[in-house]
Amino acid sequence: MRSISRALSASAAALALAALLAPVAAHAAPQASVRPAHFAGTLTAGRVLAVPGTVNARDLGGYTTYDGKTTKWNTVYRTETLSKLTPEGTQALAGLNLKGVIDLRTAPEIAVDGTDKLPAGVPSIARPVDDTSLFAFIGQVVRSKDPAYQQAQLGDGKAEARMAALYKGFVTNPANRAQLGAAIRDIADASGPVSFHCSAGKDRTGVLADTILRAVGVPASASEQDYLLSNQLRAASDKALRDQVKAGGYMQNPDLLIPLQEVRSSYLAAFRDQAVADYGSFGGFLTDGLGLDIATLVKLRSRTVA
Repeated sequence: MRSISRALSASAAALALAALLAPVAAHAAPQASVRPAHFAGTLTAGRVLAVPGTVNARDLGGYTTYDGKTTKWNTVYRTETLSKLTPEGTQALAGLNLKGVIDLRTAPEIAVDGTDKLPAGVPSIARPVDDTSLFAFIGQVVRSKDPAYQQAQLGDGKAEARMAALYKGFVTNPANRAQLGAAIRDIADASGPVSFHCSAGKDRTGVLADTILRAVGVPASASEQDYLLSNQLRAASDKALRDQVKAGGYMQNPDLLIPLQEVRSSYLAAFRDQAVADYGSFGGFLTDGLGLDIATLVKLRSRTVA
């Protein structure tokens, strides 16, 4: 993402701020030298990937399922956009031996944010999931430089309500369901490790990860903790962006952006509750909502659980 500190013209800032959910800078996250065989201790133990140009890249391995098995390490990864990778980041990504990267971003996002910087031979798989114009909305509000307008659009719970609507839309929008279902089939059918991402790696990526983990038998509470980990990993870059927005004169109260930057249990609950409301159960959402047959779900579990 363009640094707002060196892109203060209206047009440049519009592009940068509209993509505020992407990382501000390349910070290598810590990574344990050897991943544990089973998830234990701190949530980040062996989980966070050191891929320069990302702050929210991690492994979905190591979670215990209801029947005492464990999700496999080095099989499914979740990240944010890979368009900001440094050369070292692309090299680190090559070390994961990926057989594909599923991109959940929409075409307008990619036009601003850039295409992924993938290692040679790693295919990009487009599975765009609609963000209900959140991308454009953020840029519009921030560019206004109008504190009263910004408060009216984001304050008093309005930002939280917009996020809840976004998460419900992952269920109610037929095109979104089709793309999420296709992404899960991509993972089930993959011949090796695969990764998926949106822009910030927290909302669309978060619900896809939640759906996959729960579909293979990880308890909802453990899956939710994986979802919430984005807040810990993104905290520094999110604060840096708010500081830049304020320093650039775009917002007097950049904390209004926090509900848009964070993941929250209430947002995930909006997604989960909508799925049950529309399809009767989580299982019904998988089969009737996402169009996944039993053979695909069995293949997904075989691919991801040991």
